[in-house]
Amino acid sequence: MSRGRRTAAGLITAGLVLTAGCAGEDPQTALPPVGNLDLAQASTAECPKVPATGDDPAKQVRGMWISSVYGGDWPGDPELSVAKKKAGYRKLLDRAKAMRLNTVFMQIRPAGDAFYASPYEPWSAWLTGKAGKDPGWDVLKFLIDEAHARDLEFHAWFNPYRVGQDNKRAHLAPSSPARKHPDWVHVYGKYLWYDPGLPQVRELALNAVLDVVRKYDVDGVHFDDYFYPYPTGKDFPDAKTFKAYGKGYASKAAWRRANVDQLVQRVSGEVKKAKSWVKFGISPFGIWRNKRDDPAGSNTKGLDSYAEIYGDTRKWVRQRWLDYVLPQLYWPIGDKAADYRTLVAWWANLVKGTGVQLTIGQAAYRIGEDKIWKKPDELSRHLTLNRKYPEVRGDVFFSAADVSANRGGFGSVLLRDHYRTPALIPPSKGAKAPAAPAGVKVSGAAVSWKGSKGATSYAVYRRSGKAAACGTVRPADLIGTTRGTSFTDTGRPSGTVTYTVTALDRGHAESAPARTVTAAR
Repeated sequence: MSRGRRTAAGLITAGLVLTAGCAGEDPQTALPPVGNLDLAQASTAECPKVPATGDDPAKQVRGMWISSVYGGDWPGDPELSVAKKKAGYRKLLDRAKAMRLNTVFMQIRPAGDAFYASPYEPWSAWLTGKAGKDPGWDVLKFLIDEAHARDLEFHAWFNPYRVGQDNKRAHLAPSSPARKHPDWVHVYGKYLWYDPGLPQVRELALNAVLDVVRKYDVDGVHFDDYFYPYPTGKDFPDAKTFKAYGKGYASKAAWRRANVDQLVQRVSGEVKKAKSWVKFGISPFGIWRNKRDDPAGSNTKGLDSYAEIYGDTRKWVRQRWLDYVLPQLYWPIGDKAADYRTLVAWWANLVKGTGVQLTIGQAAYRIGEDKIWKKPDELSRHLTLNRKYPEVRGDVFFSAADVSANRGGFGSVLLRDHYRTPALIPPSKGAKAPAAPAGVKVSGAAVSWKGSKGATSYAVYRRSGKAAACGTVRPADLIGTTRGTSFTDTGRPSGTVTYTVTALDRGHAESAPARTVTAAR
């Protein structure tokens, strides 16, 4: 999810209101039609309590990563004015909505720094051009508010251990913990890295996460695949740390994995203590282990996260430390070393029965790079294959710039083949459906309603013609979501249509539908 991430896959292979009733019928659950109820009776009668759709497989995460390392997808050139930076971010979000996405993963701690006023770490150099310089505005609040204004979930993306923009300590801000504590940091390859074996370093990463969770209205905390750094041919220089803290471990590798496990487990528990609804997820490298090295691994032939960067993703899923796992499956279908078909099946089997949601990381950045990836439908083929596995609950694309540019036309293909209508986010564990909305009205293209207690957002459904019964809503009829109590239906066709609205709590549990409203023009 940075310059390094873009090459990670290559490491292994190179209106008038007319009637009021209830939501559109479903053949399995529809109640008897309203029949000869007159308008006055229909408008005042209580709609029966219809169960929410629950863990509907049609509900899926559709997301994109917004990288900030080296300016990445955003903010770009640090010399840009604040107005231009804001406009650039809004443009990315508008593109996400046009693509019918529902989630963004914004990198806010790219390298031991911060895109917010942190008591622990300096302002990021990628905001102003100078490490530690205050940009003069609440960047993170703006980023979150703009996402929520479009009803996009906002996941704050942290890199736990990378430090600075290069391997020069003098380039760090004077206030950086890495500069104040040079023994916490090692030069490795092109970068500086915090030593994951030091308790102080793990505590710093945890504090950085909790500071954001407590101060800001984030929907999720997100780590990517950078734990111990990807190997450069030399061993990571942590011999002194291992001597001090490695007693009792069978090997340095086992100790390193335990260090990463400790951070993952602590972040998982502490985030939930701070705000129970905030999700915690990790996007690991796509291969946990190869079958040749471990019978539980995938039938692949490449670098694996367990042995090379000491990330035991399988353990984190089995221990249920994660709310979701988002493996980076950046290989095409038919790849000789890491076939997408093989890997998506392996991950689907891993999460089965754990309650951990599986979402797949897709390589939009690879479109156009070789014969296979020049086909604009390669990612569409991935999503089609995913339908075989009910455990797959969506896809996230790397990265926002590629989504915005519609690289190779892949976005147009996805809209045509998979994203013709919006999608709700799958409900989280423990989510509780709020009461159904009431007082749905239509005026021209505007649909409005009264807010529901416990609701964070609302889903609006439209069906052609009249709906004569109460029943579950149909995913194909979803036209949009909002965090407000009104919605403008810009795509409303002529003729008679029927609307209904449902409410969703912070964890996306969906209420029973409101009474429908039918209108014509």
